[in-house]
Amino acid sequence: MATSTFDNLLEEARKVHAAHPALRDFCPFPGDLQPQPLTPHRTGGADLMAHDPGTSDADLMPLRDAFLAGADDATWRETYRDTNIGDDFLSRFGCYCLIGGGGGWSSAQMATYVVYMPPGLYYPWHHHPAEELYLVLSGQAEFHRAGEGSEALVSGDSSFHSSNQSHAMQTFDHPVMAYVLWRSHLDVPPVLTQPESLAVLN
Repeated sequence: MATSTFDNLLEEARKVHAAHPALRDFCPFPGDLQPQPLTPHRTGGADLMAHDPGTSDADLMPLRDAFLAGADDATWRETYRDTNIGDDFLSRFGCYCLIGGGGGWSSAQMATYVVYMPPGLYYPWHHHPAEELYLVLSGQAEFHRAGEGSEALVSGDSSFHSSNQSHAMQTFDHPVMAYVLWRSHLDVPPVLTQPESLAVLN
């Protein structure tokens, strides 16, 4: 069962979804939510996010605070544990699910996550069949998308990734927290994009 912190997190996510045109255009807030058990699991990124003063500049402070409050109950993900992404990334990157696998609720319509990156971290090129929307909650990052120019995004900005469009992120002097939505192909995890594939896409 979802905890009270996750119940509050869900309501804050619902409010942001209703208020933000990019989220509404991406997909309706799911009406088929089913509660599922939470299994708390922390990673290094979880600890960094909890104590990072650089995330306090959020325009979307209630949702940012709700993700921080839910961190102790969350199943922090280790999607790239068995890849060659490197120990530095694995020890500092943070992600947990609100709706979807490992989250407080399941849905066939949408999955949602929080992603955290501290200053000076590179999230390598990766892709997945799910369409994806990032909404920056706090901080800033440079977003890269195959076939398109790079963008420096700050709190309130969004970035859309089409199905299997390779994308990457880089933080510099500031951390970033982002609210991430997926639609379609929700059960297929991301994979790192091979350099030869990326050369073709660009």
